[in-house]
Amino acid sequence: MAGIALGVAALIVVLSVMNGFQKEVRDRMLSVLAHIEVYDATGALPDWQATAQEVVQNKAIKGSAPYVDAQAMIIRDDVMRGVILRGILPEEEPKVSEVATKIKVGRLADLKPGAFGIVLGAELARALHAGLGDKVSLAAPEGQLTPAGMVPRLKAFTVVGIFEAGHFEYDSGMAFIQMNDAEKFFRLSAPSGLRLRITDMLKAPQVALELSRTLSGNLLIRDWSQQNRNYFAAVKTEKTMMFIILTLIIAVAAFNLVSTLVMTVTDKQADIAILRTLGASPWSIMKIFMIQGALVGLLGTAIGVGSGILVAHNIDIIVPFIEQVLGIQFLSKEVYVISTLPSDLQWSDVWTIGGVAVVLAFVATIYPSWRGARVKPAEALRYE
Repeated sequence: MAGIALGVAALIVVLSVMNGFQKEVRDRMLSVLAHIEVYDATGALPDWQATAQEVVQNKAIKGSAPYVDAQAMIIRDDVMRGVILRGILPEEEPKVSEVATKIKVGRLADLKPGAFGIVLGAELARALHAGLGDKVSLAAPEGQLTPAGMVPRLKAFTVVGIFEAGHFEYDSGMAFIQMNDAEKFFRLSAPSGLRLRITDMLKAPQVALELSRTLSGNLLIRDWSQQNRNYFAAVKTEKTMMFIILTLIIAVAAFNLVSTLVMTVTDKQADIAILRTLGASPWSIMKIFMIQGALVGLLGTAIGVGSGILVAHNIDIIVPFIEQVLGIQFLSKEVYVISTLPSDLQWSDVWTIGGVAVVLAFVATIYPSWRGARVKPAEALRYE
């Protein structure tokens, strides 16, 4: 019973922590990314206002904002980095992302048309040794033709803000500029497309499919799960493997249950024989041991589920207590972006784990019960 309880509790806690990490990373990622992007294959969406009016007809859409998406090199002194540049309208951006709330220094509203300001990710600013008011240079991928040959197009930008999303990829490789400045710098005639925010981000694939059927024009649509498909596929695979590995703990406990019941059958052969001579059928003998094993499985699962839920809900208290007692830190702020152990208990996982534990316990009773039913009264009582 204790073995089953330990396996169930461990599985619930581990999967809850993995769900917590996935949710934390996803939320930090979506603080910068939009839930859905609508764009044209040509790289420009001239009539984006009309598309925005079509988009809001879908009740799932909370907000939309135009954007310019491009890549460039950012240079300061002798430091050069590749960067994803996103041209935005500061007054519209809060409708589709939480970038404004992630600004640590400066303001997003300071991105004004014609001022050529830039908001850098925290890690990118640290690598460039750039602070508020400093100048950085952007080099466009397309150069310009001069009598001396092809030379890169450079433009100086002033740092007006620094954001920290808590996701290394974006903090170290993304920057925001005003959309009109982006169009001028990259010589675009219109924004790249629209970024959308919906009421339930988990329904983004479904909403994207609906938009693909209703929007007019030759538009391409992608949701956040498509943009980060490799990452979420890796997390799903890891979670599945952890489930399989930790289920082996419950399987070991089930084998212990088998051995316990086999020993009980061996020890109670005389009693089984007496019951058979009094008229008990083989099936009634099987039921005795199956009920005994099933009760052990049910009680062990119930204790494990209760303990697992309790630990998963209070892991933010338990882990700091253990760290304080042992004088260690499991997640260092200098190494990991997340310094606390998150937990996200999902009831679907709890029901699945509990069901697997009960089924394994029940299966473990079949062989011992069958063996008990096969005891022959004459042979069992011969030496009594």
